Amino acid sequence: MTFRAFIAVEVEVGTKLEEFWNKLKESNAQLKLVEPENIHLTLKFLGDTDEAKIGDIESAMSLSIEGVEPFTMEMIGTGAFPNPNYMKVIWVGLEGADSLVKIAKALNSELSKHGFKREKKGFRPHVTLARVKGPRNKQILGDILKEYQDVVFGTQKVEGIKLKKSVLSREGPTYITVKEVKLLGT
Repeated sequence: MTFRAFIAVEVEVGTKLEEFWNKLKESNAQLKLVEPENIHLTLKFLGDTDEAKIGDIESAMSLSIEGVEPFTMEMIGTGAFPNPNYMKVIWVGLEGADSLVKIAKALNSELSKHGFKREKKGFRPHVTLARVKGPRNKQILGDILKEYQDVVFGTQKVEGIKLKKSVLSREGPTYITVKEVKLLGT
């Protein structure tokens, strides 16, 4: 059996983040919003994954966090990938997330030993809130991003990483934790 998998850090949605999410929703732009209960930070997307590899993935996760202690990062600012003039992904930025860069790099290396494809691009810590599906109201989106570009959305304590299973349905995806690996000292 296979399942759609990714490795992530869960994110708590505070008042400011919810306010930004609602503004995006009300923009009437062509967006696929990430539902608030599904907002997370993806460290590594694995795609369709054989359940027999769960042990290997958990082992790679454990190795990738060696020496990393729990830390707090700040969710601050907004932006779009690849850039504000050509928006495909709307995101919230992170500060104090150097440990996530280290973990993502180690995950990439460790998982490649188990047949998972290496990421070619460097990891840029961010929280995806929406995918832009078309040009309608892009100017409004740009204005919302400018309005929130320097906003502090809150802090997030990172105490572990999770292997998540994405179950797709007509209502949208549901994310289920398959395995969790705690950071040192938690």
